[in-house]
Amino acid sequence: MGMESWWSKFISVCSFILLLLNATHCFSPVQNQALGRVDECSALLEFKESFAINKSVSADPLAYPKVSFWTREGDGNRSNCCSWDGVECDEDFGHVVGLDLRSSCLYGSINSSNTLFRLVHLQRLDLSDNHFNFSQIPSRFGHDLSSLTYLNLSNSLFSGEIPPEISKLSKLSTLDLSFNYQKVDDDSFPLKLTNANMRSLVQNLTAIKQLHLNWVEMYSTVPDILVNASSLTSLQLGGCGLNGEFPIGIFHLPNLEVLHLLHNSNLTGYFPNFNRSNALKKLDVADTNFSGQLPNSLGNLHSLNFLDISLCYFHPNVPSSIGNLTQLSYLSMYSFNDVSKGKMGEFPSFVSNLTQLELLDLYDNEISGQIPSWLMKLTQLTSLNLGVNNLQGPIPRSLFQLKNLEYLYLSGNNLSGLVEFDQFSKLKKLKGLLLSDNMLSVEIRNDLSATLPKLQTLALGACNLTEFPKFLKNQSELTELDLSGNYIHGPIPKWFWNATIETLLELRLDGNFLTGFDQYPGILPWTNLIALRLGFNMLQGPLPIPPESIRFYDVGNNTYTGEISTLFCNFNYLQVLELSNNHLSGMIPKCLGNSTVLELLALHNNFFHGYIPPICPSKTSLRIVDFSYNQLQGKLPRGVMNCTQLEVLNFANNHMSDIFPSWLGALPELRILILRSNGFHGVIGKPATKHEFPKLHIIDLSNNGFSGMLPSNYLEIWNSMKSVEENEQTYFSVNTDDVGGRYFYSSYAMTINGKGIELKYESTPSLLTLVDLSSNRFEGEIPEGPVGNLRGLVLLNLSNNSLTGHIPSSLGDLAFLESLDLSQNQLSGRIPSNLVQLTFLAYFNVSHNHLSGPIPLGNQFDTFQEDSYEGNSGLCGKYLPKKCEDSESLTRPPPSIVEEDEDSVFQTALDLYVVVPGVVSGLIVGVIAGNIWTTEKHEWFVETFSRRRKPRGTRARRGRRT
Repeated sequence: MGMESWWSKFISVCSFILLLLNATHCFSPVQNQALGRVDECSALLEFKESFAINKSVSADPLAYPKVSFWTREGDGNRSNCCSWDGVECDEDFGHVVGLDLRSSCLYGSINSSNTLFRLVHLQRLDLSDNHFNFSQIPSRFGHDLSSLTYLNLSNSLFSGEIPPEISKLSKLSTLDLSFNYQKVDDDSFPLKLTNANMRSLVQNLTAIKQLHLNWVEMYSTVPDILVNASSLTSLQLGGCGLNGEFPIGIFHLPNLEVLHLLHNSNLTGYFPNFNRSNALKKLDVADTNFSGQLPNSLGNLHSLNFLDISLCYFHPNVPSSIGNLTQLSYLSMYSFNDVSKGKMGEFPSFVSNLTQLELLDLYDNEISGQIPSWLMKLTQLTSLNLGVNNLQGPIPRSLFQLKNLEYLYLSGNNLSGLVEFDQFSKLKKLKGLLLSDNMLSVEIRNDLSATLPKLQTLALGACNLTEFPKFLKNQSELTELDLSGNYIHGPIPKWFWNATIETLLELRLDGNFLTGFDQYPGILPWTNLIALRLGFNMLQGPLPIPPESIRFYDVGNNTYTGEISTLFCNFNYLQVLELSNNHLSGMIPKCLGNSTVLELLALHNNFFHGYIPPICPSKTSLRIVDFSYNQLQGKLPRGVMNCTQLEVLNFANNHMSDIFPSWLGALPELRILILRSNGFHGVIGKPATKHEFPKLHIIDLSNNGFSGMLPSNYLEIWNSMKSVEENEQTYFSVNTDDVGGRYFYSSYAMTINGKGIELKYESTPSLLTLVDLSSNRFEGEIPEGPVGNLRGLVLLNLSNNSLTGHIPSSLGDLAFLESLDLSQNQLSGRIPSNLVQLTFLAYFNVSHNHLSGPIPLGNQFDTFQEDSYEGNSGLCGKYLPKKCEDSESLTRPPPSIVEEDEDSVFQTALDLYVVVPGVVSGLIVGVIAGNIWTTEKHEWFVETFSRRRKPRGTRARRGRRT
């Protein structure tokens, strides 16, 4: 046999063997894997057909519709689904074991009949970042997909109750149900765990490593069984409404690297002593009720790269051992301590060791001293927030060496000196610069434009500017601008809006001397504007019409004229409409009160006339309504009963005529009711129930025509006036949020009569409690018990009525009373001596009555002058023309049972008033205090400030300085 023949036979045998191997391979599990199981591939195709593709529903910029590439192949009965995008198959049997459809632009509902549940061999399932149209999570996840070890349904708009069957997925190592929350108009669609508690969900998850339930509404305690979850590496429970005390043993879990508990304001807890073996890398307890001393052992967390203890109640002394955390790239201590425990003091020196920091946030900690020059050592810094502290001195030039800096926030300090704006040209990456509310003078060269970086956020409020900065011509990426509280005169230049017409979202120009718009087009040019503040200027003409995107519109304190356009009724996102203190006239559009999102409607001090339009014809979000100081007439619309969120209702100084609207007592949130100076009349009867006006703090019915006895039945049930809240001072305000993480804060200004003068609160204290029934036709005696029980009262005015009888001695129990006016009545008898106990009493008037006997002596009564008592011929005393006989002299009483505390919040409850004796010319005085405008669009602002959308309930914010 020749070599060639042998070789041919050898090739033939080899070919035969290869054919046999290929034939065998056709029946092997590997080939099944290549083609997948027919029934499972069909299930996937049916799953695909059950959804629409909408590229706008996935937030990831790299999102794409993976299922669009799924197609049948061959004869149409078999599909190579194991090669499809996002599909993973088992290598042995061809079963679909993994499905990764995150950010796949899926839109539609999912229910128990979905073919997804035919994939019973699934082990890993990721449906995150899609839109499942507020579907409830089907219970079949727990019944049919029992092999799951990884389940991610986050950020996909599931809603409703989490089915208890999820707890049957005992093999899970990852469960992520986070960020399934959406608010549409006035309706919320949260994912909930309310029918069961968190314990029932996690008790079977013995292999869990990652448990992420951010923004799942559960209002539960954290189960202590998690202390035994030794495999847990990441626990994220932000914004869940958690309460109770956090189990301290969770901090000691051997493998725990990530712990996020932020936005659980009722969750208490404290930090343990950490040992060096602790594996924590990220620790976030921001906006919780964690408290106590920060332990020195924090410095043992050598792996920590993220620490956020903002908005907590820790003691202010921060251990220097934090300087040992040299891996930290993110440190946020925004308002981290309960301010009543003290201040942080000077700038914490341990920060100088943290050279890897990219974000440093020390906002609102009352830090004193100068900004240290050693900050230049933190060369990695991209975001530096030192706003709202007590920092002094100049801005150090060393800051301009931070070449990576993108956001610099220095607003709300006491920084001083000249700022040469061209220095910021050195920061080539700068996107956000906030210098407002200091004592700085910013000097801007006219030729600066070419050298400045493209800014997105710029705040130069109260920086002594006299004109619009010319460099704004070239700032084509600007989204947020604050030039408030300066000395800018004339019109808003056209070149400014041409540069920002598409980008500008928020504009603050309040507190200047602006007169209008240069070549005003009639409708504001900014097509995407969300917030506009033009108050406290010299603007005139008709109201500028904003774009439909507007949420916050404040043009109060100008000289605008004309009527309110009905176009304002079409702004579906408008939450704040502030038009007070202008020269507007005409009738209020009937449609204005129909909005389902409007929260503040302020038309105070204009010339509106006619009947009050319907307010709250259906469920609305209105919280503050102020139509005071106009020429409105008629009755109060009963539709107001639908305003279930209403906190403030002010119709003072109009021409209304009606009996007392007792039906307002059913409003559960009403705290301020002012009907002063109208034509209300008649006898105030009895309340329908004992639960009327449950939260009322301020009622002013003065200067009307009410008659009969004082409404003692109401005085008895105003329970919110009977005690004193021991929180720090807060203020009535509206806080609005935008989906992009922006936060707008507007305080409520109010005018009342007290202390014998007109008091104007630019920010109305929530602790202020007053009853003013003066200038009516009330008669009879002052009810001893009901009035004496209102122990939270700060002001009480019953003057100018026809009251008789004695002054009740129970008034001496009103320990926080600052103003008491009983003048112009027919009261008789003596002034009770125990009134001298009222050590906060700053104003006292019982003139023009029939009182007799000696006036009290001691404490505040040693300061009241003769006019407090005039018109009472029977009174005698040291400070009166008529001296007392020895037999009727009154000795000084014993020391007051109420010790005077100069630091008391009640001592200063009225310190913020502005006396308004007339028109103040020249400088604009009193731009609304407390109107803090914090705006955050970009990554730092969204990440850092999204936690600040709700102002801290116990902390008053620093106001605008003008």
